[in-house]
Amino acid sequence: MANLEQWVSDRLHDILGLSDKYVAQFMIGSARRSSGPQDFLSRLRETGTIDIDQNVAAFAQELFEKIPRKQEVERPARAMERQILEMEKKNRTYTLLEDSDSGGEDVKERSKVKKDKDRAKKRKHLRKKQEESPSSSEDEKTKSTKMAPKEENVHEETEEEWEKEERERLQDLEERDAFAERVKQKDKEKTRHILERNDKKAYEEAQKRLKMAEEDQRKMLPELRKKSRREYLSKREAEKLEDLEAEIIDEEYLFSNHTLTSQEKEDLDYKKTVRDLAKEYKKAGAKEKEERKNRYYMPEEKRSKTVPERDLELELEEGSQEIGGEQARWEEERLGAASLHFGAKAERERGLKEESEKYQLVLEEDEMINFVSAVTMKGTLMEKDLLSAIDQHQVLIIEGETGSGKTTQIPQYLFEEGYTNRGMKIGCTQPRRVAAMSVAARVAQEMGVKLGNEVGYSIRFEDCTSERTVLKYMTDGMLLREFLTEPDLASYSVIIIDEAHERTLHTDILFGLIKDIARFRPDLKVLVASATLDTERFSSFFDDAPVFRIPGRRFPVDIYYTKIHVTQSPGDVLVFLTGQEEIEACCELLQDRCRRLGSKIPELVILPIYANLPSDMQAKIFNPTPPGARKVVVATNIAETSLTIDGIIYVIDPGFCKQKSYNARTGMESLIVTPCSRASANQRAGRAGRVAAGKCFRLYTAWAFKHEMEETTVPEIQRTNLGNVVLLLKSLGINDLIHFDFMDPPPHETLVLALEQLYALGALNHLGELTKLGRRMAELPVDPMLSKMILASEQYKCSEEVLTIAAMLSVNNSIFYRPKDKVVHADNARMNFVVPGGDHLVLLNVYNQWVESGYSTQWCYENFIQFRSMRRARDVREQLEGLMDRIEVDVCSCNDDSVPIRKAVTAGYFYHTARITKGGYKTVKHQQTVYVHPNSSLFEEQPRWLIYHELVFTTKEFMRQVIEIDSSWLLEVAPHYYKNKELEDSSSKKMPRKQGKAREELG
Repeated sequence: MANLEQWVSDRLHDILGLSDKYVAQFMIGSARRSSGPQDFLSRLRETGTIDIDQNVAAFAQELFEKIPRKQEVERPARAMERQILEMEKKNRTYTLLEDSDSGGEDVKERSKVKKDKDRAKKRKHLRKKQEESPSSSEDEKTKSTKMAPKEENVHEETEEEWEKEERERLQDLEERDAFAERVKQKDKEKTRHILERNDKKAYEEAQKRLKMAEEDQRKMLPELRKKSRREYLSKREAEKLEDLEAEIIDEEYLFSNHTLTSQEKEDLDYKKTVRDLAKEYKKAGAKEKEERKNRYYMPEEKRSKTVPERDLELELEEGSQEIGGEQARWEEERLGAASLHFGAKAERERGLKEESEKYQLVLEEDEMINFVSAVTMKGTLMEKDLLSAIDQHQVLIIEGETGSGKTTQIPQYLFEEGYTNRGMKIGCTQPRRVAAMSVAARVAQEMGVKLGNEVGYSIRFEDCTSERTVLKYMTDGMLLREFLTEPDLASYSVIIIDEAHERTLHTDILFGLIKDIARFRPDLKVLVASATLDTERFSSFFDDAPVFRIPGRRFPVDIYYTKIHVTQSPGDVLVFLTGQEEIEACCELLQDRCRRLGSKIPELVILPIYANLPSDMQAKIFNPTPPGARKVVVATNIAETSLTIDGIIYVIDPGFCKQKSYNARTGMESLIVTPCSRASANQRAGRAGRVAAGKCFRLYTAWAFKHEMEETTVPEIQRTNLGNVVLLLKSLGINDLIHFDFMDPPPHETLVLALEQLYALGALNHLGELTKLGRRMAELPVDPMLSKMILASEQYKCSEEVLTIAAMLSVNNSIFYRPKDKVVHADNARMNFVVPGGDHLVLLNVYNQWVESGYSTQWCYENFIQFRSMRRARDVREQLEGLMDRIEVDVCSCNDDSVPIRKAVTAGYFYHTARITKGGYKTVKHQQTVYVHPNSSLFEEQPRWLIYHELVFTTKEFMRQVIEIDSSWLLEVAPHYYKNKELEDSSSKKMPRKQGKAREELG
């Protein structure tokens, strides 16, 4: 069989130019199951991976002939049945005779056949030896049965094993579908429960209101009549006064040239007297009302009913909602001014501006304050044209520079246009969590609603939405997960894929899915928003969809290469760096230099921005710059497209960024500092010029920009691990990954590795179909290995502990921090958490101690632990624990026993195994040299066998978050992946004793 696999592999290399162990086995298996060469070719054609030509046809013919096939040896029972049928057929050719001898022979023949059949059954079941002496022919049959070749037995065993595997596969598929149906039913019941609860609540409130109305109607009716009468008389008085005035004017005009009688004169004078008295009465009433209005009563007097009723009615008419409203409003205003909250200053400025617009101030133009207004296209022709284009086309590509308002304004236009009627939603995807949260907060503020009601956001492990949410901002990964529960996105009327030019992994997957759904749902509007990059390519991918262009930058930007000016005119500065460490070092250096220079330079406000920064620190970059100061924002490439900061005039671009890279051969991910693309450089330059003419300082030459930089960034789908994406696509029922509509297909090597890993984890069966385990893994929003670890914890009765470990691993490596001025103290505090077994148990110990401290912030500060990361880990754990019932896992604890925990980790991460050798640690499968990270608790111990959470490349190939295991556990949890020979421990072998020789003896 090994020689045949080698021959197939060599032939595939000649024909296709590539081969693999599993591909060769697949070819051999397909040929064995085929009935002939043509059937084999049709099977290859159905895969869609190989173009059938003469070479492939010749290869199929040769392989089919080389497959070892046994000569069909009839089983004894089958042979006996065939003989019986032949004899019966032969008997039917004869006619019955009346001779008694022939009849006796017929009876004897039938009895002989029956005996032969019984003996065949006995031989088949091997229950006992034959007791009667058979005939010579029967002896020959028995001898041939005993001398049957071993290949027949092997074939029978293989056939039985295949049938068993097939039964297990079909049973697993049934259980998988049943599990998926139960999940849908749970979602349906949950949704119905919420609606029923709300309907019941609304019904109860309506009943309560009706009851109150019936009880209070009798009490309120007399007062309402009095108030209605008063309002009627007031209107009637004004009307009568106008009529009287008009009547007097008419009489004076008509009879001015006539002599009036004394009676007519008296009537006219009477009317004038009544008019004058009415006006004086009205004027006196207004004066009294003004006096009562300016009269002040203590709140206690108002509550104690000592104030005249007319004064209270007057105060209520002036706008107070309750007795003592003036005092309550004053207290509320003072308390609001005393409290500190984000956006308070901007809110006061808006209030002053609105107040100032009511009056004409006598000020010079240069003394006026220029307020920065929000970016808006509302009320312009741009809005009308955009809405018209959206209405006319199902798919629209929107091109506009970052800051043009396409992210914040377009969803509001669609909301006002009625796209959220009938319970529909507008979804807007963002490539980053920070962008989704900040944009949702901004839109909620502009719409005047509370974040989480009409406007909300959804990111991994955090959902800030409600039933009333109609504008939903989310990361592209969260929209992918919504496909599991709602494959047709029936609750959405519009899907906006924002920042599409970044080409993240999930964005590329969304392109293919949304394109397919748009053909299925003609009522779904799809908007692909992108900066001025690759819009024509997006248009061609979405069946030549039209492109709508929005102007963004309003002022020119001067580009400077390797020129740094010492002094510049006022304006904020945006600096692009590669990562958190560089940003913190840069901020520290700038602050140190500012302290040294002191008052010699104007104030410099230094603000960092990166993904792991706390939200309150991130929000500071949007605050207005104090007068006379300059703001410096030091950011990663998150500020290229996802965020727009007003006031930026200068951009400093070093020309580098960090990109994730994935080596499919070793399974190692690394963040590598690489030169950014020309498209990214242009995006960075575009950050300036938003409010005035800007300048961009590029710290590289123009020649390097033109010749050393790539035109565009390589899409993430071509440089990352695809395990999670493949599992999600399989869960969505997309099995043909080769022909999936990718804008840029991923490398086949990466795709094959992802399928291989999922098969090893048990998420896929040998036919590439999703198993029940894989369907359960897909419900967890974590890496497939982490999902397998959580599901395996049920078997080892340690779900509580594994959930905590999974949550701590999900917050990256931001648990501990080491201030440069307190490195020794931070290291000592970290050592206090070390427990035997590995880093996973250290993380568990940290979380448990934090829980015992009552989730204390002070405890985190004293132990050099980031409180924000711990709080996020708690949120992640709560969400994962909430999903346990969904994936049908019972939560239980193993207390202080670490062996079940380490076995559960091994069940999920057996792919990441390393053992120590003479030259250090090497991975078991690929024999790659790796190193334990210096921050690990096992850095000095160096146990014989390790499992690592991730392999990263910085200065070396470091294993992060390692845990000690026993090699026998690998055979227990993954017997299909590891063999005994691979796990042999050379240290336990005894070497033969030999006497060494001196150098002289060796010659």
